[in-house]
Amino acid sequence: MFASVKSATVSGIDGFIVTVETDVSGGLPGLEIVGMADTSVREARQRVRSAIRNSGFDIPPRRITVNLAPAGLHKEGTQMDLAVATAILLASGQLAEGPRTRDYAFLGELALDGSIRPVPGVLAMVLSAMESGLKGAVIPRENQAEVSFLGGIDIRIARSLDETVGFVKGQADLTGPSHTGNGAVVPPQGYVDFREIRGQRAAKRALEVSGAGGHNILMSGPPGAGKSLLARAIPGIMPDLTPEEALVVTKIWSVAGALPPGTGLLTSRPYRAPHHTVTMAALIGGGANPRPGEITLAHRGVLFLDELPQFSPSVLNALRQPLEEGVVHVTRTRGTWTFPCRFLLVAAMNPCPCGFHGSDIQDCACTEHQRKQYISRVNGPLLDRIDICIDVQRVDVSELTGASTEEPSSAVKERVTAARERQRKRLQGTGLLTNAETGPKELSTLLNLSGAARKLLLDAYKRMKLSARAYYRVMKVAASIADLADSPRIEEEHVAEALSYRQRIFES
Repeated sequence: MFASVKSATVSGIDGFIVTVETDVSGGLPGLEIVGMADTSVREARQRVRSAIRNSGFDIPPRRITVNLAPAGLHKEGTQMDLAVATAILLASGQLAEGPRTRDYAFLGELALDGSIRPVPGVLAMVLSAMESGLKGAVIPRENQAEVSFLGGIDIRIARSLDETVGFVKGQADLTGPSHTGNGAVVPPQGYVDFREIRGQRAAKRALEVSGAGGHNILMSGPPGAGKSLLARAIPGIMPDLTPEEALVVTKIWSVAGALPPGTGLLTSRPYRAPHHTVTMAALIGGGANPRPGEITLAHRGVLFLDELPQFSPSVLNALRQPLEEGVVHVTRTRGTWTFPCRFLLVAAMNPCPCGFHGSDIQDCACTEHQRKQYISRVNGPLLDRIDICIDVQRVDVSELTGASTEEPSSAVKERVTAARERQRKRLQGTGLLTNAETGPKELSTLLNLSGAARKLLLDAYKRMKLSARAYYRVMKVAASIADLADSPRIEEEHVAEALSYRQRIFES
C-alpha cells in the first residue's frame, strides 16, 4: 500500500518541501530510506521504529520503502522523522488519508519514546510550506516561538507522535503557538553603554559615523586602551532591525541552530566575535553540507575581529569579496550555495607585536622589521575596504575619576537611527539600505556635493594617492557625516572629517 505526506529540509538558508513517499509491500521485513539522504536521515529508521512501537502502534512485518522526493536533491537533518512515521502509519492502514495528511507539513525529530524534539531551521521550512501553498504545518513545541509571528499559515504544536496521530484522525485539535518569544538577540557578554566609557570622544564619534552608514572600521592602540570595550558598545547605538531585515536574520539564526530558547522574531542587530583561531569554513561558511558561517550570522549586524593580524592571512583574504558584495558563494560538487553577509566589520589591532609602538605608557620593544612584518599580515586590499581607521590611546586618569558626564548609547542611537532613515528615503527604489552599500552610480546621481567639498575630494585623491575604491568610500563616509548633521548636501567639513579617517594609523 502506498501513502505520502509532506515535510521539508534546508538548503543553505532556504527551506524546500520534501514529499515523503512510502510503500509497504511483500518481501523480507525491513525499512529502507532512499532519495539522497544523509546519515542523520538514514538513521531515522531506528528512531522511527522505536517511536512507532512505543507509541502503541505496529510496525508491519513487511518491506517498507521510503522515498524522499525530489530524489535528486540532497536531504539532511532529523526534522523528517515525524513525516516518515506518519507516512508509514498511513501506508500500513493504521491511519486513513485525509485533508490533514495532504495539506500539512510534518516537522520534528522523534525520540525513542515517541516524543517530538525541536529541530533547527523550522522558520525557513515553514516559509517554504507557505510558498508551496500548504495550509499548515505541525511542528515541535520548543520551536513555536520562532514562527509565532507568521500569518497566512496554520501552525499546530505537537508534543508526541500519539498527539499527531490524534490530529490526523480528527480526534484531537492541536493548539497553535502560545509563546510569542522575546524578540531579541541576547546582547554580547560584557555589553556596555557609551555612558560607561570614559573619554575616547574621537573613537566614539568614529563609531557613530560607522554605525550611521554601515562603514567598516579599524581601531589600533596599545593593550588596555579600550578597543574591545568600544566594540562591545556598538550594538547599543545601532538601530533596530527593520521587519524585512529581522525576518532574514531570524531565518539565518534558525537554520544555524543559534536562536536562544524561546526567541521569536529578532529585533536587535546580531553581534559576532569569533576567536582569531577560527577556520575559513567557520568564518565564511561551508562544510560538506554548507552551513552559514560567522559572517552570515552577523548579517545586518556587527562582526568584531579582535587582534586582527593574528587571524590567518588566508582567512582575512577570504573576507574581501563578501565585504564588497554582501553575499558569499560556497561551491561544492553538489552545487553552489549563496549566503547573505551584509555586516559591519569592526576590527582591532595593536600597532606592533608588543603593542606599545607610539605609546606613552612604555617603550616599544619591537624592531622596525618586526613591526612591519606584524602589520603586513593585514594586506592592502583588505585595508582598502575599511572606511574608517582610528587611533585609540589610553585615557588620562582625570577622566576615569568622578561622576560620569558621558552621553548614553540611547542618545547616540537616536541620531544614528535618524541618519539611517534619511538614507532609506534617499535610496528608496534602489534595493539598498545604507551609504556603505551604494556604488558609483548611486553616488553620482543621488548625492549632492558643494563645490568646495568636490574640490577638496579631488585634491585629496591626487595628494593622498587614493585608489578609485577609496575615493568612493570617502564620499560614502562624507555622506553619512552629512546625514548625521541633517545636511541636505555634503559640505567641505564633511569631506574633511571623512578624509581624516583614511590616514593609515600604523604608518607613523
